[in-house]
Amino acid sequence: MLDERKTAILKAVVQEYVATGLPVGSTHIATLPSVKVSSATVRNEMAVLEQEGYLAQPHTSAGRIPTDKGYRHFVDSITPQGVLAAEEASQVGDFFKGTHGRLEDLLRHTTTLLANITHHTAVVVGPEAEKTTVLAVHISRVTPRSATVVVVLSNHNVENETIQMSEDISDNHIASAVQHVSRHLVAKSLGDIGSVPSTNDAHIDAVCFATINALSRHRNDQPVFVGGASSLANAFDAVDVVRDVLSTIEQQFVVVTLLQDLLDRGLSVAIGAEHGVEPLSACSVVVSPVMADGEIVGSVGVLGPTRMNYPQALTTVEVVSEQLGRHIAEGVS
Repeated sequence: MLDERKTAILKAVVQEYVATGLPVGSTHIATLPSVKVSSATVRNEMAVLEQEGYLAQPHTSAGRIPTDKGYRHFVDSITPQGVLAAEEASQVGDFFKGTHGRLEDLLRHTTTLLANITHHTAVVVGPEAEKTTVLAVHISRVTPRSATVVVVLSNHNVENETIQMSEDISDNHIASAVQHVSRHLVAKSLGDIGSVPSTNDAHIDAVCFATINALSRHRNDQPVFVGGASSLANAFDAVDVVRDVLSTIEQQFVVVTLLQDLLDRGLSVAIGAEHGVEPLSACSVVVSPVMADGEIVGSVGVLGPTRMNYPQALTTVEVVSEQLGRHIAEGVS
Protein backbone atom coordinates (compact mmCIF):
# COMPACT_ATOMS: atom_id res chain seq x y z
CA MET A 1 0.00 0.00 0.00
CA LEU A 2 1.19 3.48 -0.80
CA ASP A 3 1.02 6.20 1.80
CA GLU A 4 -0.96 9.38 1.25
CA ARG A 5 1.96 11.41 -0.11
CA LYS A 6 3.09 8.78 -2.62
CA THR A 7 -0.52 8.33 -3.73
CA ALA A 8 -0.87 12.10 -4.29
CA ILE A 9 2.36 12.23 -6.27
CA LEU A 10 1.43 9.22 -8.37
CA LYS A 11 -2.00 10.70 -9.08
CA ALA A 12 -0.40 13.97 -10.14
CA VAL A 13 2.03 12.17 -12.46
CA VAL A 14 -0.79 10.19 -14.07
CA GLN A 15 -2.96 13.25 -14.61
CA GLU A 16 -0.09 15.28 -16.04
CA TYR A 17 1.06 12.49 -18.34
CA VAL A 18 -2.49 11.87 -19.59
CA ALA A 19 -2.82 15.58 -20.35
CA THR A 20 0.55 16.10 -22.09
CA GLY A 21 1.91 12.73 -23.16
CA LEU A 22 5.34 13.84 -21.94
CA PRO A 23 7.45 12.39 -19.10
CA VAL A 24 6.77 14.26 -15.88
CA GLY A 25 9.52 15.85 -13.81
CA SER A 26 9.68 16.32 -10.06
CA THR A 27 9.98 20.11 -10.27
CA HIS A 28 6.62 20.46 -11.96
CA ILE A 29 4.89 18.05 -9.56
CA ALA A 30 6.25 19.98 -6.56
CA THR A 31 4.44 23.13 -7.72
CA LEU A 32 1.01 21.50 -7.69
CA PRO A 33 -1.38 22.37 -4.83
CA SER A 34 -2.23 18.69 -4.31
CA VAL A 35 1.38 17.82 -3.45
CA LYS A 36 2.82 20.72 -1.39
CA VAL A 37 6.31 19.33 -0.75
CA SER A 38 9.75 20.27 -2.04
CA SER A 39 11.02 19.10 -5.39
CA ALA A 40 13.75 17.12 -3.59
CA THR A 41 11.10 15.23 -1.62
CA VAL A 42 9.09 14.62 -4.80
CA ARG A 43 12.23 13.37 -6.55
CA ASN A 44 12.93 10.91 -3.74
CA GLU A 45 9.33 9.68 -3.65
CA MET A 46 9.25 9.28 -7.44
CA ALA A 47 12.42 7.20 -7.20
CA VAL A 48 10.69 4.94 -4.68
CA LEU A 49 7.59 4.70 -6.88
CA GLU A 50 9.86 3.68 -9.74
CA GLN A 51 11.56 1.02 -7.64
CA GLU A 52 8.16 -0.38 -6.63
CA GLY A 53 6.99 -0.53 -10.25
CA TYR A 54 4.46 2.32 -10.30
CA LEU A 55 6.55 4.64 -12.48
CA ALA A 56 9.12 4.19 -15.22
CA GLN A 57 11.83 6.46 -16.62
CA PRO A 58 12.01 6.18 -20.42
CA HIS A 59 15.38 7.97 -20.55
CA THR A 60 18.02 8.67 -17.93
CA SER A 61 17.56 12.42 -18.02
CA ALA A 62 13.79 12.33 -18.56
CA GLY A 63 10.96 12.52 -16.08
CA ARG A 64 8.73 9.57 -15.19
CA ILE A 65 5.71 8.02 -16.81
CA PRO A 66 3.13 5.71 -15.19
CA THR A 67 3.34 1.95 -15.64
CA ASP A 68 0.31 -0.32 -15.90
CA LYS A 69 0.68 -0.89 -12.15
CA GLY A 70 0.67 2.86 -11.61
CA TYR A 71 -2.47 3.30 -13.69
CA ARG A 72 -4.14 0.46 -11.79
CA HIS A 73 -3.44 2.12 -8.43
CA PHE A 74 -4.73 5.42 -9.81
CA VAL A 75 -7.96 3.84 -11.13
CA ASP A 76 -8.56 1.97 -7.88
CA SER A 77 -8.10 5.15 -5.86
CA ILE A 78 -10.54 7.34 -7.78
CA THR A 79 -14.30 7.54 -7.60
CA PRO A 80 -16.02 7.91 -10.98
CA GLN A 81 -17.72 11.27 -11.22
CA GLY A 82 -21.04 9.72 -12.27
CA VAL A 83 -22.01 12.99 -13.95
CA LEU A 84 -20.85 14.14 -17.36
CA ALA A 85 -19.67 17.64 -18.10
CA ALA A 86 -22.52 19.92 -19.18
CA GLU A 87 -21.69 19.82 -22.91
CA GLU A 88 -21.27 16.05 -22.97
CA ALA A 89 -24.42 15.48 -20.89
CA SER A 90 -26.36 17.63 -23.34
CA GLN A 91 -24.91 15.66 -26.25
CA VAL A 92 -25.98 12.34 -24.73
CA GLY A 93 -29.41 13.63 -23.74
CA ASP A 94 -30.14 15.07 -27.17
CA PHE A 95 -28.97 11.88 -28.85
CA PHE A 96 -31.30 9.55 -26.96
CA LYS A 97 -34.23 11.95 -27.17
CA GLY A 98 -33.91 12.14 -30.93
CA THR A 99 -33.09 8.52 -31.72
CA HIS A 100 -35.77 6.37 -33.31
CA GLY A 101 -35.87 3.33 -35.56
CA ARG A 102 -34.35 -0.10 -35.56
CA LEU A 103 -32.22 -1.49 -32.76
CA GLU A 104 -29.20 -1.92 -35.03
CA ASP A 105 -29.37 1.75 -36.01
CA LEU A 106 -29.51 2.74 -32.35
CA LEU A 107 -26.46 0.61 -31.52
CA ARG A 108 -24.49 1.88 -34.49
CA HIS A 109 -25.19 5.52 -33.69
CA THR A 110 -24.45 4.95 -30.00
CA THR A 111 -20.99 3.73 -31.01
CA THR A 112 -20.38 6.95 -32.91
CA LEU A 113 -21.63 9.01 -29.96
CA LEU A 114 -19.31 7.23 -27.54
CA ALA A 115 -16.30 7.53 -29.84
CA ASN A 116 -16.92 11.26 -30.38
CA ILE A 117 -17.14 11.99 -26.66
CA THR A 118 -14.19 9.91 -25.47
CA HIS A 119 -11.99 10.16 -28.59
CA HIS A 120 -11.31 6.45 -28.20
CA THR A 121 -12.47 3.41 -30.10
CA ALA A 122 -16.01 2.55 -29.01
CA VAL A 123 -17.63 -0.87 -28.99
CA VAL A 124 -21.34 -1.55 -28.53
CA VAL A 125 -22.60 -5.13 -28.34
CA GLY A 126 -26.32 -5.77 -28.64
CA PRO A 127 -28.54 -8.61 -27.41
CA GLU A 128 -27.88 -12.13 -28.68
CA ALA A 129 -30.55 -13.03 -31.21
CA GLU A 130 -30.67 -16.67 -30.10
CA LYS A 131 -32.00 -15.67 -26.68
CA THR A 132 -34.66 -13.33 -28.03
CA THR A 133 -38.24 -14.38 -28.54
CA VAL A 134 -40.49 -13.83 -31.53
CA LEU A 135 -43.18 -11.21 -30.89
CA ALA A 136 -44.82 -11.10 -34.31
CA VAL A 137 -44.47 -12.46 -37.83
CA HIS A 138 -45.67 -10.63 -40.96
CA ILE A 139 -45.42 -11.91 -44.54
CA SER A 140 -46.23 -9.83 -47.61
CA ARG A 141 -46.40 -11.23 -51.13
CA VAL A 142 -44.15 -9.36 -53.56
CA THR A 143 -44.48 -11.47 -56.71
CA PRO A 144 -46.33 -14.73 -57.38
CA ARG A 145 -43.25 -16.63 -56.19
CA SER A 146 -41.63 -14.30 -53.65
CA ALA A 147 -42.55 -12.60 -50.39
CA THR A 148 -41.06 -10.47 -47.66
CA VAL A 149 -40.92 -11.84 -44.12
CA VAL A 150 -40.81 -9.29 -41.28
CA VAL A 151 -40.19 -10.64 -37.78
CA VAL A 152 -40.40 -8.50 -34.65
CA LEU A 153 -38.15 -9.76 -31.83
CA SER A 154 -38.16 -9.17 -28.10
CA ASN A 155 -34.77 -7.44 -28.28
CA HIS A 156 -36.63 -4.69 -30.15
CA ASN A 157 -35.00 -5.61 -33.43
CA VAL A 158 -36.89 -6.19 -36.67
CA GLU A 159 -35.56 -8.71 -39.18
CA ASN A 160 -36.47 -8.54 -42.87
CA GLU A 161 -35.92 -11.42 -45.29
CA THR A 162 -37.04 -12.15 -48.84
CA ILE A 163 -38.23 -15.72 -49.42
CA GLN A 164 -38.61 -17.55 -52.75
CA MET A 165 -41.00 -20.35 -53.68
CA SER A 166 -40.84 -22.77 -56.58
CA GLU A 167 -44.55 -22.36 -57.40
CA ASP A 168 -47.02 -19.48 -57.47
CA ILE A 169 -48.62 -18.54 -54.16
CA SER A 170 -51.72 -16.50 -53.49
CA ASP A 171 -52.59 -13.94 -50.82
CA ASN A 172 -54.74 -16.60 -49.18
CA HIS A 173 -51.73 -18.91 -48.95
CA ILE A 174 -49.76 -16.09 -47.33
CA ALA A 175 -52.53 -15.28 -44.83
CA SER A 176 -52.85 -18.94 -43.81
CA ALA A 177 -49.07 -19.28 -43.50
CA VAL A 178 -48.90 -16.21 -41.23
CA GLN A 179 -51.55 -17.67 -38.93
CA HIS A 180 -49.87 -21.08 -38.84
CA VAL A 181 -46.34 -19.78 -38.31
CA SER A 182 -47.46 -17.28 -35.67
CA ARG A 183 -49.29 -19.99 -33.76
CA HIS A 184 -46.09 -22.06 -33.47
CA LEU A 185 -43.36 -19.38 -33.31
CA VAL A 186 -44.64 -16.40 -31.33
CA ALA A 187 -43.27 -16.39 -27.76
CA LYS A 188 -40.55 -18.89 -28.70
CA SER A 189 -36.86 -17.99 -28.76
CA LEU A 190 -34.96 -18.08 -32.02
CA GLY A 191 -32.73 -20.77 -30.55
CA ASP A 192 -35.73 -23.07 -30.04
CA ILE A 193 -37.15 -22.70 -33.52
CA GLY A 194 -37.02 -25.95 -35.43
CA SER A 195 -39.96 -26.63 -37.70
CA VAL A 196 -43.73 -26.30 -37.69
CA PRO A 197 -46.26 -29.06 -38.31
CA SER A 198 -47.54 -29.57 -41.83
CA THR A 199 -50.82 -27.96 -42.84
CA ASN A 200 -51.41 -30.58 -45.56
CA ASP A 201 -51.36 -27.76 -48.10
CA ALA A 202 -48.17 -27.77 -50.17
CA HIS A 203 -48.29 -24.05 -50.96
CA ILE A 204 -48.82 -22.98 -47.34
CA ASP A 205 -46.16 -25.42 -46.14
CA ALA A 206 -43.70 -23.99 -48.68
CA VAL A 207 -44.21 -20.49 -47.29
CA CYS A 208 -43.83 -21.76 -43.70
CA PHE A 209 -40.68 -23.73 -44.56
CA ALA A 210 -39.09 -20.73 -46.29
CA THR A 211 -39.97 -18.51 -43.32
CA ILE A 212 -38.35 -20.91 -40.84
CA ASN A 213 -35.21 -21.06 -42.98
CA ALA A 214 -35.07 -17.28 -43.15
CA LEU A 215 -35.33 -17.00 -39.36
CA SER A 216 -32.71 -19.68 -38.75
CA ARG A 217 -30.10 -17.48 -40.40
CA HIS A 218 -30.41 -15.05 -37.50
CA ARG A 219 -30.07 -17.50 -34.62
CA ASN A 220 -26.43 -16.71 -33.95
CA ASP A 221 -26.64 -13.00 -34.68
CA GLN A 222 -25.19 -10.65 -32.11
CA PRO A 223 -24.93 -7.10 -33.35
CA VAL A 224 -21.48 -5.64 -32.75
CA PHE A 225 -20.47 -2.14 -33.77
CA VAL A 226 -17.00 -0.63 -33.55
CA GLY A 227 -16.34 3.06 -34.15
CA GLY A 228 -13.46 5.47 -33.86
CA ALA A 229 -10.71 3.02 -34.82
CA SER A 230 -8.71 5.88 -36.31
CA SER A 231 -8.54 7.54 -32.88
CA LEU A 232 -6.89 4.45 -31.45
CA ALA A 233 -4.44 4.28 -34.35
CA ASN A 234 -3.47 7.91 -33.86
CA ALA A 235 -2.63 7.24 -30.20
CA PHE A 236 0.44 5.17 -31.04
CA ASP A 237 3.66 6.12 -32.84
CA ALA A 238 4.94 2.59 -33.48
CA VAL A 239 3.63 1.23 -36.77
CA ASP A 240 3.70 -2.39 -35.58
CA VAL A 241 1.59 -1.53 -32.53
CA VAL A 242 -0.97 0.25 -34.70
CA ARG A 243 -1.10 -2.71 -37.08
CA ASP A 244 -1.61 -5.23 -34.26
CA VAL A 245 -4.28 -3.11 -32.59
CA LEU A 246 -6.28 -2.47 -35.76
CA SER A 247 -6.12 -6.07 -36.96
CA THR A 248 -7.33 -7.26 -33.56
CA ILE A 249 -10.33 -4.94 -33.24
CA GLU A 250 -11.40 -5.98 -36.74
CA GLN A 251 -12.00 -9.45 -35.29
CA GLN A 252 -15.40 -8.91 -33.74
CA PHE A 253 -15.39 -12.28 -31.98
CA VAL A 254 -12.24 -11.29 -30.09
CA VAL A 255 -13.73 -7.94 -29.07
CA VAL A 256 -17.02 -9.44 -27.90
CA THR A 257 -15.22 -12.17 -25.96
CA LEU A 258 -12.94 -9.58 -24.37
CA LEU A 259 -15.80 -7.41 -23.12
CA GLN A 260 -17.79 -10.39 -21.87
CA ASP A 261 -14.75 -11.82 -20.08
CA LEU A 262 -14.16 -8.54 -18.26
CA LEU A 263 -17.79 -8.35 -17.18
CA ASP A 264 -17.68 -11.98 -16.01
CA ARG A 265 -14.61 -11.13 -13.92
CA GLY A 266 -16.39 -8.14 -12.42
CA LEU A 267 -14.03 -5.64 -14.02
CA SER A 268 -14.99 -2.27 -15.37
CA VAL A 269 -11.41 -1.36 -16.32
CA ALA A 270 -8.63 -3.59 -17.65
CA ILE A 271 -5.25 -1.93 -18.06
CA GLY A 272 -2.62 -3.16 -20.49
CA ALA A 273 -1.89 -6.86 -20.15
CA GLU A 274 -4.64 -7.30 -17.53
CA HIS A 275 -7.22 -8.15 -20.19
CA GLY A 276 -5.11 -10.98 -21.57
CA VAL A 277 -5.28 -10.05 -25.27
CA GLU A 278 -1.61 -9.72 -26.18
CA PRO A 279 -1.99 -7.59 -29.36
CA LEU A 280 -3.91 -5.05 -27.24
CA SER A 281 -1.37 -4.97 -24.41
CA ALA A 282 -0.73 -1.28 -25.07
CA CYS A 283 -4.44 -0.54 -24.59
CA SER A 284 -6.86 -0.22 -21.73
CA VAL A 285 -10.51 -1.22 -21.86
CA VAL A 286 -13.39 0.39 -20.00
CA VAL A 287 -16.65 -1.57 -20.12
CA SER A 288 -20.14 -1.53 -18.64
CA PRO A 289 -23.10 -3.90 -19.07
CA VAL A 290 -26.28 -2.68 -20.74
CA MET A 291 -29.26 -3.51 -18.52
CA ALA A 292 -32.87 -3.57 -19.73
CA ASP A 293 -35.72 -4.77 -17.54
CA GLY A 294 -33.24 -6.17 -15.02
CA GLU A 295 -31.36 -8.29 -17.56
CA ILE A 296 -28.01 -7.82 -19.28
CA VAL A 297 -28.78 -7.30 -22.96
CA GLY A 298 -25.36 -6.17 -24.16
CA SER A 299 -22.32 -4.14 -23.29
CA VAL A 300 -20.70 -0.81 -23.99
CA GLY A 301 -16.96 -0.24 -23.94
CA VAL A 302 -14.10 1.94 -25.09
CA LEU A 303 -10.58 0.90 -26.05
CA GLY A 304 -7.82 3.43 -25.79
CA PRO A 305 -4.14 3.75 -24.94
CA THR A 306 -3.21 3.11 -21.33
CA ARG A 307 -2.66 6.88 -21.24
CA MET A 308 -6.38 7.58 -21.21
CA ASN A 309 -8.51 9.88 -19.11
CA TYR A 310 -9.95 7.13 -16.90
CA PRO A 311 -12.41 9.24 -14.88
CA GLN A 312 -13.97 10.64 -18.05
CA ALA A 313 -14.01 7.26 -19.81
CA LEU A 314 -15.59 5.52 -16.82
CA THR A 315 -18.29 8.16 -16.42
CA THR A 316 -19.09 8.29 -20.13
CA VAL A 317 -19.35 4.52 -20.52
CA GLU A 318 -21.52 4.27 -17.42
CA VAL A 319 -23.92 7.04 -18.47
CA VAL A 320 -24.21 5.87 -22.08
CA SER A 321 -24.78 2.23 -21.11
CA GLU A 322 -27.48 3.27 -18.63
CA GLN A 323 -29.24 5.47 -21.21
CA LEU A 324 -28.96 2.78 -23.89
CA GLY A 325 -30.45 0.14 -21.60
CA ARG A 326 -33.34 2.42 -20.68
CA HIS A 327 -33.96 3.20 -24.35
CA ILE A 328 -34.00 -0.49 -25.27
CA ALA A 329 -36.34 -1.33 -22.39
CA GLU A 330 -38.77 1.40 -23.44
CA GLY A 331 -38.70 0.29 -27.06
CA VAL A 332 -36.48 1.70 -29.77
CA SER A 333 -39.18 3.04 -32.06
